[in-house]
Amino acid sequence: MALKAVKDVKDNAIIGLGSGSTVSVFVKALAKHVNDNKLDIRVIPTSLQIKLEAETLGFKIADETLIPLTDIVFDGADQIDAKFNMIKGGGGALLREKVLIHASKETVILADESKYVDVLNRAVPIEVLPYARTYVSNRLKKMGAEPNVRSLDKGYPFITENGNLILDTNFGKINDVAKKEVELKSIAGIMEVGLFSKHANRYYKAKKDGTIEVLTP
Repeated sequence: MALKAVKDVKDNAIIGLGSGSTVSVFVKALAKHVNDNKLDIRVIPTSLQIKLEAETLGFKIADETLIPLTDIVFDGADQIDAKFNMIKGGGGALLREKVLIHASKETVILADESKYVDVLNRAVPIEVLPYARTYVSNRLKKMGAEPNVRSLDKGYPFITENGNLILDTNFGKINDVAKKEVELKSIAGIMEVGLFSKHANRYYKAKKDGTIEVLTP
């Protein structure tokens, strides 16, 4: 899937990179594609994880002032519904990923077939200002949701690279994703929500039989 998707990269492009294991594999494929074709590109990572990998592979790292000039973003997804809405943020980089996706000219999502569902139904990552944790949790509970503070293996709270907490929040089935996204963003103290109603340009779907399907909304 990664080897197929790198063909979308053109010379002199500014590439946005999401986070997580799928993007980690993609970055390695991208490095080979760039070297084989002698391309001159710059990348904007959304997490320290991917930034370190990109640096190790010799990529030129662009700073945030070039975000408005991003040509294409490559990212994974935790869940994708039949209308191409997504839940993202399993790695905790949802705020930066959403900024890049909204700024970029194009977005490409890479995911295996298990991530594709009819209706979104997994817990939604919500990035919250620590100061507002209790208030936001109470508001979410009044909506009938079940928020849980994300923690590390030893019980310490997970802190995003922006210094915020993540509330992994179960809403059950989410039929109107855009409405829910706006509703949550209106709560003071929520910095970003892992519902992505802005569709990508292409979705690469890796199937168990080894084939790759390319979907366009």
